[in-house]
Amino acid sequence: MDFSIKPIDAKTGLAGAKTGCIAVGVFEDKKLSQAAQSLDRKGQIAAALKSGDISGKAGTTLLLRGLDGVAAERVLLVGLGKEQELSEKNFVSAVQATARVFATLGSADGAIALPLEQVRNRDAAWAVRSAVLAVRDAGYRYDTTKSTKEAPQGGVRKIAFLAGAADGVVKTAVAQGIALANGVDLTKDLGNLPPNICTPTYLADTAKQLAREFGFGVEVLDRKQLEALKMGSFLSVTKGSDEPPKFIVLKHLNGKAKDAPVVLVGKGITFDTGGISLKPGANMDEMKYDMCGAASVLGTFRALGEMNLKLNVIGVIPACENMPSGRASKPGDIVTSMSGQTIEILNTDAEGRLILCDALTYVERFKPAAVVDIATLTGACVTALGHHNSGLFTRHDDVHDDLANELLAAGKASGDTAWRMPIEDAYQEQLKSNFADMANIGGPPGGSITAACFLERYTRKYTWAHLDIAGTAWKSGAAKGASGRPVPLLTTFLINRANGKA
Repeated sequence: MDFSIKPIDAKTGLAGAKTGCIAVGVFEDKKLSQAAQSLDRKGQIAAALKSGDISGKAGTTLLLRGLDGVAAERVLLVGLGKEQELSEKNFVSAVQATARVFATLGSADGAIALPLEQVRNRDAAWAVRSAVLAVRDAGYRYDTTKSTKEAPQGGVRKIAFLAGAADGVVKTAVAQGIALANGVDLTKDLGNLPPNICTPTYLADTAKQLAREFGFGVEVLDRKQLEALKMGSFLSVTKGSDEPPKFIVLKHLNGKAKDAPVVLVGKGITFDTGGISLKPGANMDEMKYDMCGAASVLGTFRALGEMNLKLNVIGVIPACENMPSGRASKPGDIVTSMSGQTIEILNTDAEGRLILCDALTYVERFKPAAVVDIATLTGACVTALGHHNSGLFTRHDDVHDDLANELLAAGKASGDTAWRMPIEDAYQEQLKSNFADMANIGGPPGGSITAACFLERYTRKYTWAHLDIAGTAWKSGAAKGASGRPVPLLTTFLINRANGKA
């Protein structure tokens, strides 16, 4: 899909725009948007709205052809809901509906003239980024491992935003939207690949490819180097697998040399059987998605590279499989983490925190401005929040409240929302062990919270937040597949930081 900016001619206006289809908005209270009014030379649009052929409800559409005095071959009316309440949700619904209709048309080009500057509490840049992301999401297809590739989709393949005074802002927003969509697509592709292909080595090779393409620094540590670093917790998870572990470090150092970096840490369990604490067989295939935290870090770095964002960002990915074998860790084993703290493994299926804790200790060397770890960590988070919000955990003090608010605002702005959960000392009691400094599980009550409390013990030398994406990283059922979340949240968070909005 190609996106571009097309200025509106001062003489002919919107009616003079030559395109296969132009999308304009109408409102639920039978009102036309300004763009729709400019095309309604003979009252045909107003008549369609008045007759009830389109209700104006967000996401409804009506296709008109051959309007008098309009150069476009077709005009697509798109419902935006109530005019005084044009919300982010209604705008995105309208763009998604536009994408669905555009995909069915016998024209290669189209234009969007929805009210980009009329969305409540948002600007034109937000609207354009959201529109690009929504259109690309609607057009995403996975066929990498199919013997017959899907034929190229028909319909509109070139979309122009018809811009007025905000041309420069819109141009930047289009570029950012494309970069963000490319990052989301990479994350989806990695998540959707089967685990016999998307191994820890494959993730490392993907990181190296991104480094070559965008000039990132990259380092991949192997088992011997991890042993030298005394990452006993991470290595305990890898013991049952024949696939070698990889510890991936990517560096986008495009800010000021003196500025401390933001560090993103992504859980990279490329397949999770549960180990000796074996998972049930039903739906175990979905455990290929247990590396979506790692995939989201790689997708975010792709977006960063394309945007050439002026910021220092480091990505850290501990990657391995969690398999059962005669070498695998057993319930009751005690391991020593890189921090020197000992852990009693009560359940080998609580392995994500075991690889993340060593990664969170490792990142101390970067003296970070902030660390955000991203992990498909707990089924308990799915129970608590469903599939709408990622779980956000961080300490409760002024500095961490500020970081939480940044992430929550980025999630709301990108439509990739999170919900803050508690993390308090009272929950730490559940991690007590008679034989080690801590246990790796705290029992069923507050399972997502005690998992975050475990990680928190390894982050006390810097500002930190944890995103549990177990409910948002992929979809099950008929729509089965990786969602690409939370790349929009993370990228928006970093854009805001680069723009001084931290």
